Amino acid sequence: MTIPAALAALAPLLGERLSRSKSDLDLHSRSETHYAPVPPDAAAYPETTEEVAAIVAICAEHSCPVIGWGTGTALEGHALAFNGGVTVDFSRMDAVLEVQPENMIARVQPGVTREALNLHLRDTGLFFPVDPGANASLGGMAATRASGTTAVRYGTMKDNVAGLEVVLADGRVIRTGGASKKSSAGYDLTALMVGSEGTLGLMTELTLRLQGQPEAISAAICAFPSMQDAVAAVTDTMQMGVPMSRIEFLDAATVRAFNAYAGETMPEVPHLMLEFHGSASQVAEQAETFGDIAADHGGKGFRWSSKPEDRTALWAMRHNGYYAILQSKPGHRALVTDICVPMSELASAVDAAQRDIAASSITGPILGHVGDGNFHAILMVATDADLSEAHRLSDQMVRRALAVGGTATGEHGVGVGKLDYMAAEHGAGWDVMGEIKRALDPKNILNPGKVVRLNG
Repeated sequence: MTIPAALAALAPLLGERLSRSKSDLDLHSRSETHYAPVPPDAAAYPETTEEVAAIVAICAEHSCPVIGWGTGTALEGHALAFNGGVTVDFSRMDAVLEVQPENMIARVQPGVTREALNLHLRDTGLFFPVDPGANASLGGMAATRASGTTAVRYGTMKDNVAGLEVVLADGRVIRTGGASKKSSAGYDLTALMVGSEGTLGLMTELTLRLQGQPEAISAAICAFPSMQDAVAAVTDTMQMGVPMSRIEFLDAATVRAFNAYAGETMPEVPHLMLEFHGSASQVAEQAETFGDIAADHGGKGFRWSSKPEDRTALWAMRHNGYYAILQSKPGHRALVTDICVPMSELASAVDAAQRDIAASSITGPILGHVGDGNFHAILMVATDADLSEAHRLSDQMVRRALAVGGTATGEHGVGVGKLDYMAAEHGAGWDVMGEIKRALDPKNILNPGKVVRLNG
């Protein structure tokens, strides 16, 4: 039982949709971050759930690894074929199957991107709220339990996936969850699959919860003397019950990169970027309330706008932040951290990270979701020595976060990049995860080497 035997068996099923061309293998070999290219043995392009089930069943028979692929925007090597095998590319399974406005749900195939879904929903008065920045596939977002800029109000993928269709490691197809608001019927298999990173099954359909499009939206930006001042302003605002929909933090280095990338002239000091949803009067009141609180904490240059073009420009700048930072250091790659700590620990965690980076030989601008206690240091590397230093810095940040009840990964997932911290974060719980993996995938063919380590 070998990978070549699996490919020989898959060829009659898929024909030209089983590709071994160099361009296809190169496409599926790359990561958004520092991982070196790792090509699979082949890329499969299924068009139906039945084909996915057949692919998995054939690969199980021949003990061939199977790795799911959405748009390739994952940051921890999740979709790289470190053990070879077949990458299952879901780009041809990209249909919005059904929208039920009265139930505020949509059924989609995994290759649908979040932007494509919201474009489809534009005339329904509804939208899908999870926004990780990249135009990721919804299947990939569910697999990594993604979140992003709007999680402070609307939650993460775990809160917004109501049900799934999943192909298991033996080719069986199961359905989890459903359209109802709640259920207490047995184990929550939807929650088990969301965040499993393709190690327990391949998602072939998602039932997603939608939100009503707000009547009005206002966006705001404000500069602060320090991270501590910015976090204090956010904490006070949340304690007053102001329902912020986005709260993003940029350190001075990130602002500098933004200015160079987008031709901005922002003061090179920490900034908050915010968004408020509600009625026209509500968003105006919320923005004004925050402006008063920001002033109490040294905030300067506060400005807000409800004009769509202003909001679009503001969030385009934030969503391009990673690329702006990459462009600031030509020839460099990035190791991206994903620390998340209790809000009470955020300012000190960022301050410690900034001190560590300043004392190191590499640079690392910091940005993140301040309302969630989640921040990312973009550690820039050009050499093996740089990468070693980036790993050292990342390790310090993670250990510090775990010591105060935080996590190694707030939204990017484990992949291979965070494997070394799973035992420290979960203890015996990580062993239980391995037992679940063995029970559902005894041959370890589904995205092997990610999330858990299996011995024997």
